[in-house]
Amino acid sequence: MMPTAHAEPAAKHGSLPFAEALPWTRNDALVAVGAAALDLIGFTLSSQDTQGFVPVAGCLLMTVSGLALLARRRAPVLTFAAVLALGLSVHLSWPVGQGLNASMIVALYSVVRVRGAAVYVPAVLASAVLPLAAREPWSQGSLLKLAGNGAAVLFVVAAGLVMNRWQREVDAHRGLLAERAVADERRRIAREMHDIVAHHVTTMQLMAGGARANLDRNPEIARDALVTLEGLGRTALHEMRELLDVLRADGDTREASTAPQPGIADLDRIVAESCEAGMPTEFDVRGAPRQLPGGMQLTVFRVVQEALTNARKHGGSGAHACVRLTYADHETVVDVRDDGEGAAGSSGSVSGSGYGLIGMRERVALHGGSLWTGRSQGRGYRVTARLPLPKEEGALR
Repeated sequence: MMPTAHAEPAAKHGSLPFAEALPWTRNDALVAVGAAALDLIGFTLSSQDTQGFVPVAGCLLMTVSGLALLARRRAPVLTFAAVLALGLSVHLSWPVGQGLNASMIVALYSVVRVRGAAVYVPAVLASAVLPLAAREPWSQGSLLKLAGNGAAVLFVVAAGLVMNRWQREVDAHRGLLAERAVADERRRIAREMHDIVAHHVTTMQLMAGGARANLDRNPEIARDALVTLEGLGRTALHEMRELLDVLRADGDTREASTAPQPGIADLDRIVAESCEAGMPTEFDVRGAPRQLPGGMQLTVFRVVQEALTNARKHGGSGAHACVRLTYADHETVVDVRDDGEGAAGSSGSVSGSGYGLIGMRERVALHGGSLWTGRSQGRGYRVTARLPLPKEEGALR
């Protein structure tokens, strides 16, 4: 069995493309080949103009100098030293002019990008004095060439420093986005936790009170309530455990839970739970049902769950509730109302200071919808959420 266990990783390793095993990227190869080609062209033209022939050894050194750039990411300082030594050999051997070649510019840029001033300042000085070793006779234009070389070196340094600053800003921005994403996810989990605890615990409390009241008069009703109470407790613990596993999974490689999120299909269950908790609740569906995205279904479920929980908390004894789900042409409307005493508040849209109302409003706004909460005409409280259809689905209707 042991050979079989080791055979699979070996097969996977052998199946990797050859390019993935190379110590450089395709861009590195393109930069190296491009720099070598430019240097070869410049060396050929210069040698043909000054000597009448092109030294093969010089072409070889130029080629090696350009290909040395393949290692510029892994060892930028050694790469610069190699390019500098090869360039010095060329300058001492043939009259190639008093300018910087492409390989030297790329190597210097690589050093500036990844090393501090203590390293790139000597590299800048070495690049600036390299043309002094040229075998070409000095003339009045030599000073202009040296000045141009100095300007080129300064431009390379400035470009490297600007890119370093831009990279730091990008990294900082990426870190802020990651922190914001984590904070948003934790707020979402907090809303989920609030909805789970508020709904299940409130229902369990009401059912426990009903079981206690019927314990002596009707033990069978009390027994059924306790069985349902046990199921609700088990469900609440399961859902809270899943959320806590998500919180613990930061940096963990364990697979996330694959349990489906509650949706519209679960509305019958929470309506039944509301009835069992002592508040008669009707469920009405209007329009042709359609398949909604998972996130929108979860929003509908949580809005109904939170609204029924508030109705049981504040509706008082003898209150009834009604849940109506309407599939309109361009939106889905969920309406929950009760005829109980209700929480204090004025009619119309209310801001809502509780976590439940805030959570509902944020969930609905996430899908571009609107939430209305307030007193119904006369007695009771009403929660209405309007969720527009996704654009691609709405366009087909």
